[in-house]
Amino acid sequence: MRKLSLHLARESCRFSALLFLLSALIPCSTKAAGVTIITHGYNGDVTGWITAMADEIPAYFHSRYPGLSTNITIYTIILTTDGSNYYYQWERDTNSPPLTTDTGEIVVKLDWSQMAGGTAPYNISTTNVAQVASYVLSQTNAISDLNGHALAEFPLHLIGHSRGGSLISEMSRLLGTNGIWVDHLTTLDPHPLNNDGFNDTAATSVVDASASNTYANVLFADNYWENLGSTGFPTGELDPNGEPVAGAYQRQLTQLSGGYPPVFLSSDPYEYHSNVHLWYHGTINTNTPCSDTEASMTGTERTNWYVPYEVQGVIAGFYYSLIGGGDRTSMDHPLGLPSDPAIRDGYNQLWNLGAGTNANRTALSINNGTWPNIIKFDVTGTNVVTAGNLIATALYYQYAGNSNATLSIYFDQDLNPYNTNSTLILQNQVASTGAGSVDYYSNLGLTTTNVPPGTYAIYGKITDGTHTRYLYTPQLVEIVSSRQPPVLDITKLNATQFRIGVNGLSGQAFVLQSSSDLLNWQSLVTNTLSSSRWTYTNSLPASQQFYRALLSP
Repeated sequence: MRKLSLHLARESCRFSALLFLLSALIPCSTKAAGVTIITHGYNGDVTGWITAMADEIPAYFHSRYPGLSTNITIYTIILTTDGSNYYYQWERDTNSPPLTTDTGEIVVKLDWSQMAGGTAPYNISTTNVAQVASYVLSQTNAISDLNGHALAEFPLHLIGHSRGGSLISEMSRLLGTNGIWVDHLTTLDPHPLNNDGFNDTAATSVVDASASNTYANVLFADNYWENLGSTGFPTGELDPNGEPVAGAYQRQLTQLSGGYPPVFLSSDPYEYHSNVHLWYHGTINTNTPCSDTEASMTGTERTNWYVPYEVQGVIAGFYYSLIGGGDRTSMDHPLGLPSDPAIRDGYNQLWNLGAGTNANRTALSINNGTWPNIIKFDVTGTNVVTAGNLIATALYYQYAGNSNATLSIYFDQDLNPYNTNSTLILQNQVASTGAGSVDYYSNLGLTTTNVPPGTYAIYGKITDGTHTRYLYTPQLVEIVSSRQPPVLDITKLNATQFRIGVNGLSGQAFVLQSSSDLLNWQSLVTNTLSSSRWTYTNSLPASQQFYRALLSP
């Protein structure tokens, strides 16, 4: 157990998959997220639905990336207080630390249950809890499994229900004061105590941090909420419902009957409030039925809770995480009308990061800029290139420090930046942007000269010498040898003709040959590919015939 004094708290994939696993896949998405943090609300803990949600993420990852296993490292981080000091401890719930898995993903169950309900000093404002949690995320010695690296070095996805929505919102703000970007913020029926218009004084006098804004350092935010509450609750009990969050993709849930049973009344807000996280669970485990160990979702809930666009939960919720790979800049309106929220409403538009510009973020009161960030990194050209050619990429970064930072780009044989099988391709000194700007490399060409043919992940590393962050491109790339021979396909066109397709690399010169015995070959035509495919039409042979294409000298 580690002790944290309050003043310290206020200082506010890494996988080891073998190359052949990547090479067996058609270049597509890496699905590498980094760290997913899930937390609870009032009188909650991380048993039950949070453990169930965390346990479903490995299977979801595997369904998106079948060439890899379901090995994802799951931690529980526990925050406690003695009324004066704050403490944290961690435990690994899975067998392997992240640096030895073939997925590199990390899931954290954030347990602040000792401070999430009851009476003082054990009912603590999320303002204070967030100071401790954000401090732990940013420390290089917080989890020894990471060998001197901080959880905040990786892309962060923060998920919080009820008071937990207030907690993660405040965590994102505090991380932002140190210049740390949050890739994804997901609030589930956020309900800060005695703030944002809620009056919970019948149960507690604690005042939580606001959850109603999305801060400038959050790339994408989505909020799933309801206000289906009723009256008639026993004195001293909370009457929970959620709220909208400015700057997020807003998905108001209006049909939540079923799932969790009512607590006090025949139909009450506790049922609906809990069904919000069950709704989100159903976007990770898309089986019917599915259970979060506390309640189940049947076909009835899937039909009634999700709109047609969401395909009974498949295209919703967790789909917009980095693991899910959904288009977060989409202009689609899932509820159907142009006046309804669009997915890209939740994308940071303070700068043009791919979704246009709009004032959809709340400014940070301070950003001391001590952490450099790669915000977004993409392959912008073809992801299959001939050795010796450049791979076109684009990269956004922000660093508000007082000196230059070092940007390094690597080709990686797996998705673990900490092992020794990556190749440094590019290294530049990049200037400070200041807290109010983002710099953009619109055409960052990566050389493939002297890189062995194969399939690679690409990641960027940015460091100021003290703080480091990593980000993989969503796309894998394949480097092919310029001497790789073309591939043929043959199609019968009619009773007298057939067509040979020659598939190869643009610029390759080849000779198409035929043989009746595989010993003696006759050249039919010599050509140079002007694109990736060329066709040759001929009469059907009178007897058995074989064809091949050879590269010209």
